[in-house]
Amino acid sequence: MKKLIAIIFMLTSACYAAGYVGTLPDVTRSFVPSEPRSVKPVFEEVENFYSPNQVKPAPRDNPTFVNIILKKDKTSQYLNDLNEFIPMLEKIYDSIEDKENVQLFNAKVYFFNKNADFMREKYLDKPESEYISFKKLMELSSHSKTLATLRSEAQKYNPYLAYGGAGYIYDPNNIDEQLNFLKIEIEQAILLLKEAD
Repeated sequence: MKKLIAIIFMLTSACYAAGYVGTLPDVTRSFVPSEPRSVKPVFEEVENFYSPNQVKPAPRDNPTFVNIILKKDKTSQYLNDLNEFIPMLEKIYDSIEDKENVQLFNAKVYFFNKNADFMREKYLDKPESEYISFKKLMELSSHSKTLATLRSEAQKYNPYLAYGGAGYIYDPNNIDEQLNFLKIEIEQAILLLKEAD
């Protein structure tokens, strides 16, 4: 049995090793390349495409067309503005979580405050200024600005102050406590903004 398997193995390996030993036919003699054909458009050409006689105007006065085809934006501009604040607040939150340096934290707070100032001016004396979400944003803007200033001053004055008396506000433990409080406020604000409709 072993001899039979060895013979079969030798024969099959000899066939694979030899390969094809012959001449190939010349296929180029009978090969004819295809020539590109020109294709004509299915529709007829219109000379004055933009002429009013050829193109019907969109029925913008038809409510069906407006509601189905144009699909007006259902969210108000105020909600769109609110949604822009969510990533800003998340970045400030992450900055506190990651214990980023004062400069990075203050840059993110500055960007948030500039947007909050724009929002304040935009909706001043409008009904939106009475919304809870608006008031929460303005309150958070004020608190984050105060904390950013406190951190900057602490970094500047820490080498020269004792933490007793007036220097207590620059104590790192106090600043950490304030940052944790800001984190909680940011969480509440993000939840409020996401639920706004």
